[in-house]
Amino acid sequence: MIALLQRVAEAAVLVNKNIETENGDKDHEIGRIGPGTLALVGVQRGDNEETADRLLKKVLAWRMFEDGSGKMNLNLSQVDGGLLLVPQFTLAADTQSGNRPSFSTAAPPSEGKAIFDYFVEQAKMIQSTVETGQFGADMNVTLVNDGPVTFWLEV
Repeated sequence: MIALLQRVAEAAVLVNKNIETENGDKDHEIGRIGPGTLALVGVQRGDNEETADRLLKKVLAWRMFEDGSGKMNLNLSQVDGGLLLVPQFTLAADTQSGNRPSFSTAAPPSEGKAIFDYFVEQAKMIQSTVETGQFGADMNVTLVNDGPVTFWLEV
């Protein structure tokens, strides 16, 4: 299981509903956070609830926020930040050969959704502010990267 973490000043995810609103916009915001962490989450073949638990523990404990001395010594809970979890199966792509990714290492959609949903449920029991994207949807993610600070975590 993979998480690409980005420290953000703010982030939002919009999903295309294919229905125009009154202002002509087809995108609908489904999640928004202020300062915190945007985590793009990829589920690989063989991942399970234990893998999700290990990754979530690592995501929440990851010290990527500055303390009073300007050092990255604080985790998400310590800064009372928001967590935006966005499923992204392309993180599980095999890019070792050629110029086109293979998704043979990604979990099948039904398994990926079940593990992502479990990951979100567990996060909501621990973290005060958790927002999400929508598995399998056409999404637009906007963010203001703080730093920029970006980390790749894999378990």
